[in-house]
Amino acid sequence: MNDAGLRGAPRVYPFPDAVLFDKIKQGEGCWRNITGASHGRTMKLKKSLGAIEIFSIATGAMISSGLFILPGLAFAKCGPAVILAYLLAGIIIIPSMLSKAELATAMPKSGGDYFFIERSMGPWAGTLGGLAAWFSLSFKSAFALAGMGAFGILLVPHITEFQMDMIAISFCILFTVVNLVSVKHAGKLQVYLVFFLLAILCLFAAFGIERINLDFYKDFNPHGMKAVFATVGLIFVSFGGITKVASVAEETKNPGRNIPRGMITSFIVVTLFYVIVVGITVGVLAGDQLSGSLIPISLAARVFMGTPGLLILSVAALIAFITTANAGILSASRAPLAMSIDNLLPPLFKKISPRHKTPTISILATSGFMICVILFLDLENLVKTASTMKILLFMTVNLSVIIMRESRIHSYRPLFRAPLYPWLQIAAVIVYAFLIFEMGLIPLFITGSFVVLGTLWYFIYARPRVKRRSALMHVVRRVTAKEMVHPTLESELKDILVERDLIIEDRFDRLVKECPIVDFEEEVSSLKAFRTIARVLAPILKMEEDKLYDLFLKREAQSSTVIRPGLAIPHVLIEGEKIFHLLLARSKKGITFAGAEKPVHSMFVLIGTMDERNYHLRALMAIAQISQSPKFDKRWLNARGKEELRNIILLARRQRGVD
Repeated sequence: MNDAGLRGAPRVYPFPDAVLFDKIKQGEGCWRNITGASHGRTMKLKKSLGAIEIFSIATGAMISSGLFILPGLAFAKCGPAVILAYLLAGIIIIPSMLSKAELATAMPKSGGDYFFIERSMGPWAGTLGGLAAWFSLSFKSAFALAGMGAFGILLVPHITEFQMDMIAISFCILFTVVNLVSVKHAGKLQVYLVFFLLAILCLFAAFGIERINLDFYKDFNPHGMKAVFATVGLIFVSFGGITKVASVAEETKNPGRNIPRGMITSFIVVTLFYVIVVGITVGVLAGDQLSGSLIPISLAARVFMGTPGLLILSVAALIAFITTANAGILSASRAPLAMSIDNLLPPLFKKISPRHKTPTISILATSGFMICVILFLDLENLVKTASTMKILLFMTVNLSVIIMRESRIHSYRPLFRAPLYPWLQIAAVIVYAFLIFEMGLIPLFITGSFVVLGTLWYFIYARPRVKRRSALMHVVRRVTAKEMVHPTLESELKDILVERDLIIEDRFDRLVKECPIVDFEEEVSSLKAFRTIARVLAPILKMEEDKLYDLFLKREAQSSTVIRPGLAIPHVLIEGEKIFHLLLARSKKGITFAGAEKPVHSMFVLIGTMDERNYHLRALMAIAQISQSPKFDKRWLNARGKEELRNIILLARRQRGVD
């Protein structure tokens, strides 16, 4: 930094500004050698779920009633074409899986579906989405627990219905305790159970594929494609578990990598098992045995493995139900937690155990609801309703991706982006709407009643307590060209990114948070720009405006501070000690500098005292890393307002050093 105009002759670095900046940008001399600072991170967020746990949670949530109970009920509706129904259900879940992976890597927060829907479409949609996610996950998990009773009949033939319910409730209480103690333990248990289950299914496939009777595939689709599509709607909930992991994204290590990897791997594995196992079951069981059976896979195993096969697959079914219930409590309980944090539910739901760091009340409420379902509700209609609500959720999730992208919020930065946008999401919404009307009147009536009651809850309780702006409002702002007075969502997403990317704030970040920002609306000359900058900085530095202006002019006269086309870093040395300030400036139409071929659009103005020369180098290092990003210039020019300009710098990827 020069001390032009200070104590005689100016003091300069051995390189002109552009050369010095270029050397710092290229890393010559090494960051540690230039500053003597270490830039390793010492802080880590407490994350406990890795890719293997994500895979296991998604897989365990899918392989349960959808495989061990529903094939018999689905066969009764469409015959051997049930194989096609499972394949189609897997295919149409792909857009939602990819959309959720994008949203979860952009916003890895507890709440999953609820959080995405609320932040994109607003608190009313968020209230309905959160309650729907909570109830549908709880319904599915309760159905899995109750299904254990059906297999209990095989082990204890004279068991009563009450005893079957007590078995289900006992397991519900067991997994409640596991989830209360530690999400890490819940995830590890899920891994062991899921891999044991997959091993049994591999055994089933290996023995069963040789015993297939091709005659059982004749008259493959006796009831037509309408029946197939209705069956797809029924079994759709079987694949819904793949997106449960979004609910625990906040507790996932490296969510940008582990969530997409775990979800996609789980989808491929489970879809293959569904099609293979259901195909074998149809091929070894006569239609009258399979139709309507609640234990179809176990009956198929008895055909080619005898009684041991029946018992082994029954044990596998019990394990599957256990994994679904465990994953259900783990993920469903995060919805009321997130809703309570956002004031859509009473504050008691956000109570966290100080010892185990788990959402105690949310877990207990979820388990209590599941117990009520087991004791009092008709499970077949609940499964249909859960499927309908899950389809509605997936529709809104795909809409959420469209809204988030079209809002063009700078802080929305998913580490995974769903391909074929927006056509994949639009196609999914259309297909899901078609499936809903194929579900029947009872699920539609129950879902409609749910929407009405959820709306009443929102207007009576939640609306007076919520003042957030959704991404939809940012889309409206783009259309109407109105300025967003309180960009709360953008600030929240910025904080989420800081947590997700493990950004540890350093001195440069603090400078950016506090620095003034000048946004020129018209094309200006460098002289006019420096005059405005001097006017803004003079009160902060307690200097005369004219004196500061003269320092900028003298510095510019020595050598241009234009570092590269479009970027300038003016800097001056002032009297005093321990003073260092930053000002950011932008001109969309450009700032013209004498001798520069192209106008400057971004300026980083540095002002400091002689004792801050070392930090000047650190600041240059930070600016070099930020400005060399391929997307920097585009983001800078497209930023809507001063706070978005500030966030571009705060969220930029760079090495952060010790102050």
